[in-house]
Amino acid sequence: MSAKKPPFKKILIANRGEIALRIIRACRELDIKTVAVYSSADESSLHVKLADEAICIGPPAPKLSYLNMMSILSAAEVTGVEAIHPGYGFLSENAEFARLVRECKLTFIGPTPENIEAMGEKTRARARARQAGVPMLPGTLSAVAGVDEAVEAAREIGYPVILKAAAGGGGRGIFIIRNEKDLSDSFQRCSEEARAAFGDGSLYVEKFCERPRHVEIQVACDRYGNRVFLGERDCSIQRRHQKLIEEAPSPVLTPQIRERMGAAALALCADVAYESVGTVEFLVDEDRSFYFMEMNTRIQVEHPVTEMVTGIDLIQEQIRIAAGERLSFTQDEVQLRGHAFEVRVNAEDPETFHPCPGKITALHVPGGFGVRVDSFIYDEYKVVPFYDSLLAKLIVHGRTREEAIAKMRQALDEFVVKGVKTTIPVHRQIFASQEFVESKYTTRFIEEFLQKRT
Repeated sequence: MSAKKPPFKKILIANRGEIALRIIRACRELDIKTVAVYSSADESSLHVKLADEAICIGPPAPKLSYLNMMSILSAAEVTGVEAIHPGYGFLSENAEFARLVRECKLTFIGPTPENIEAMGEKTRARARARQAGVPMLPGTLSAVAGVDEAVEAAREIGYPVILKAAAGGGGRGIFIIRNEKDLSDSFQRCSEEARAAFGDGSLYVEKFCERPRHVEIQVACDRYGNRVFLGERDCSIQRRHQKLIEEAPSPVLTPQIRERMGAAALALCADVAYESVGTVEFLVDEDRSFYFMEMNTRIQVEHPVTEMVTGIDLIQEQIRIAAGERLSFTQDEVQLRGHAFEVRVNAEDPETFHPCPGKITALHVPGGFGVRVDSFIYDEYKVVPFYDSLLAKLIVHGRTREEAIAKMRQALDEFVVKGVKTTIPVHRQIFASQEFVESKYTTRFIEEFLQKRT
């Protein structure tokens, strides 16, 4: 029997770190050659060493390298690739880049530029969600013109509200507002933060849910109208809107709520004719009502927990969809088995959460049944200060949530990184917390946890 033809012959990976390695490994299993791009600061990075080819695209500053569209497209032309995988972050949700890739007769491994435009700008996404009948919190469906319009909207919605960057994501450009004075004082600061992060200072106003869970639905859709959801991830353990720990499935969802959330997510995908993998994010309140937050039109950092409970390789599926193949599974074939956790090991001071670049002088990575580590670090690797502080993702899978917690505790005890400070001690404390073990937590858990710790 002849081997199946690979979806592409050669792919360029427009990213770095652990996600670049994750894509390289998926490509190797599909018999696809890979090209790594790197900044001069990343010359010794593992993705550069493991790719079939590597090409430097600029100096350390992201805007001169990993965000430099022309450098990346030039590297693609020089190396003769057929497709570009953007990973997450950087250019992964940039509609202009996706369109340029298409104009260069290459394949963007992700959704169409039109999908990204429809869902990337948050007020536009809210309007589409409402059109698709997805439950939503009260809020403006377009960016407010200024602080006066924001005040008027907040009065109508009722405090507390949340100011959000219309072009935002990744937890930046978000301010919780509890009264009119807070709104007047914070509007300009929030707008400036949004402009610095996304090049767009536009803001919208939404009702703030005090003690919710943050639960997201993983979707996969092909160009033939096949749309499937792969359960959910609970991402409520976060600091300053940045996720720290994820688990699948969510302990607060019943099968009936899961089905309703999945149906809502797929209705939105149908409305925008979505193609690729993606994530529809929801807030779940204390009575288990759920409300649309946003859609991420890319692979998520936390995708491994879904892979662990479904047995489906999301990166490979994303590549096949981009190549024009049909989904390799149906909704009936998606079965959630057991429980999985992911913790993000960052090069940060566990007390202050300040970044801690430097050289790794000793490293021991945990292992064993049901333990997975996605990382790019190695002994003597120098952690550079120019990028996200993520060093590794530690993922575990058990038959039950209790078993998975025990497995994670053991794995965290085994994980040794010396030379730089990491957030491993914080994760050990969280997994020892009774509130976490009993799943009595909300998005405010870390804030309250840190207060108790001091």
